Amino acid sequence: MTTASGDETQSQVASSSQPSGSRRPIYRVETTGNFWQDAREAFKRISIADDFQRLGEIPCARNSLMSGIASGVGVGVIRIMSAGFLVGSHWAVGTFMLVSLGTWTVCQRNIEVERRKLQKVVEDMPKRFIKQKDAATDPSGGS
Repeated sequence: MTTASGDETQSQVASSSQPSGSRRPIYRVETTGNFWQDAREAFKRISIADDFQRLGEIPCARNSLMSGIASGVGVGVIRIMSAGFLVGSHWAVGTFMLVSLGTWTVCQRNIEVERRKLQKVVEDMPKRFIKQKDAATDPSGGS
């Protein structure tokens, strides 16, 4: 019976490594240890059209891209008026990349800090519950 469940698990892992119709990201995939084979498998999963359709599902992507676009347009227009089109477009693209990357990094860091706080609260919850239970059952008041 263990071999049947083991075979089912292996088939599920094998089928999950195949690209599906929904092309949902698979975050925890076993690697083969061969860099080129793993890289080839990773590139098979890239689909630009599907990635752009799911852009709103990526944490922080929308806000960082909108901030980058707005900043790039603003700086680009100002530089185009003062220094010419080519220089202004370079400034616009550079500003877009810098602001987008910066706001995405800050947002990701804030999400990670929030996850750590939530994990600490979840880990401390049983301890609080035990302390409350002990205080309720201890008639001497803890001394």
